[in-house]
Amino acid sequence: MIIAEFAIFPTSEGVSVSRFVKEAIKIIENSGLHSETGGMSTTIEAPSLDQLFEVIKKTHEALVKMGVKRIHIDLRIDHRLDKDATITSKLKAVGKR
Repeated sequence: MIIAEFAIFPTSEGVSVSRFVKEAIKIIENSGLHSETGGMSTTIEAPSLDQLFEVIKKTHEALVKMGVKRIHIDLRIDHRLDKDATITSKLKAVGKR
């Protein structure tokens, strides 16, 4: 399983960008992939890079359609191949679940 930490937001739309972030979160939540949104990013579990990148692409396209002029994306990926890893298993490993 691939676990990704993802944030997307415009840097051209003033101080408050919550309406853009809400749209991105809605797309992620409707993707069918397990995700957990925090205060600064969303963690997503995906079985493949293609599925992960498809969700990222859709969030990017949505912001473009909303008319933003500049988009910032942060993406960190952990693809563990030696055993099954999930958001929950990573949190359990550090005593947070």
